[in-house]
Amino acid sequence: MELLGALKRHFGYHQFRPLQREIIQDALAGRDVFVLMPTGGGKSLCFQLPALTRDGLTIVVSPLISLMKDQVDALQTSGIPATYLNSTVDREEAKARWRGLHRGEYRLLYVAPERLMLDTFLERALNWNIA
Repeated sequence: MELLGALKRHFGYHQFRPLQREIIQDALAGRDVFVLMPTGGGKSLCFQLPALTRDGLTIVVSPLISLMKDQVDALQTSGIPATYLNSTVDREEAKARWRGLHRGEYRLLYVAPERLMLDTFLERALNWNIA
């Protein structure tokens, strides 16, 4: 997939910020990538764009609940199916999101580290097509 075209199509940007293209190419090539950038430096795009160029669900681990909501809201506004599971989601909404995950409706799932470590989460994740 042509990365610049995907960048324009999904996010409306016409160019990458410094190092983003190289980071994304390495991630897509299956290499381990450690990214340290300042706030607002474009880190999120470095995992969001690869998530959209692969089949399956990308799980994003984030300890910041407010950041999860902000990022998911922005992705959904762009037409990208994303969700989050954390302590702010009520039981009925969480059930609906779990059902959506099992049906493969989302491309990105944001979770807190402590949820990722729950046996129930790991058991459910085994049934998902994880990118």
